[in-house]
Amino acid sequence: MIPKNPRQLADLVLKPIITEKATRLLENNKYVFEVVPQATKPDIKAAIESLFDVSVIKVNTVRPPRKKKRVGRFIGYKPLYKRAIVTLQDGDTITLFPEV
Repeated sequence: MIPKNPRQLADLVLKPIITEKATRLLENNKYVFEVVPQATKPDIKAAIESLFDVSVIKVNTVRPPRKKKRVGRFIGYKPLYKRAIVTLQDGDTITLFPEV
C-alpha cells in the first residue's frame, strides 16, 4: 500500500547509510538508505523519487539479523532495521555530501 500523503512517504526513509560498501556502490549509481521495517519496495521507490526528484530503476531490500546486546547479566537484542539499496537511472544523482 503506497501512502498518498507526501509526508508519509518522507517518513519511510530514515537516513542514508555511509559505509565502505555503500561508498563502493555509489560508483554503480546505487545508494543505500535505512528505511522503516514495514516499508515495501514500491513505497520506497515512490519515497525516493518524490524526495530527491530522481528516477529509480530498482530497489533491493535487506533485513539483517538482530544482534545480541548484553547489559550486565541481562541479554537483549538490538532493534530490527531494514536497508534499501536503490539503483538510479544513468545521469541521476543524489547529493549526500553537500559542498562546503
